[in-house]
Amino acid sequence: MNKIFPPALETERIILRPLTMDDKPEIFKWTSDPRVSKFMPYTTYKSPDDANFWLENIYTTDGQLDYGFVLKETGQLIGSGGLNYQSEDDSWALGYNLRYDMWGKGFATEISKKIIEYARANYSGKIITGTFAIENTASKHVLEKLGMKFYKDFEYSKFDGSESFKAQIYAMEF
Repeated sequence: MNKIFPPALETERIILRPLTMDDKPEIFKWTSDPRVSKFMPYTTYKSPDDANFWLENIYTTDGQLDYGFVLKETGQLIGSGGLNYQSEDDSWALGYNLRYDMWGKGFATEISKKIIEYARANYSGKIITGTFAIENTASKHVLEKLGMKFYKDFEYSKFDGSESFKAQIYAMEF
């Protein structure tokens, strides 16, 4: 299967680049942390190989702007995320995941602004959305800093169905 990789991007502190199978040990650093995975749809990873399915199946369509986030200062992969196109309602869904020790430093907002800027310059769509568990106030604040506003109430579950979360979707015009 041919992969469609997004171009690398840069912010002041971060290099955004496509992920590869070689990234599994670094990905495991945040996906194995229950503090990070608490509100994510995936369950806490038990092994770096838990990333296999995900890494094998990203970059299969042009509407997947998934990135690894590399801290320029150290060269370490500190998280991942991006925008994914939702054709059913002509929207883009924002998501991100950062190592716990990188929380509260403004990285999520900085990275998200850059990805949104790139998408707006190169794609079309109606809206950009971000979904967060109501208990996850930090993600709510990131979406507000990006200029998103309440769109609707929602509920989502972990992929394995083990837990569900009352959530909200915030949105802004594309």
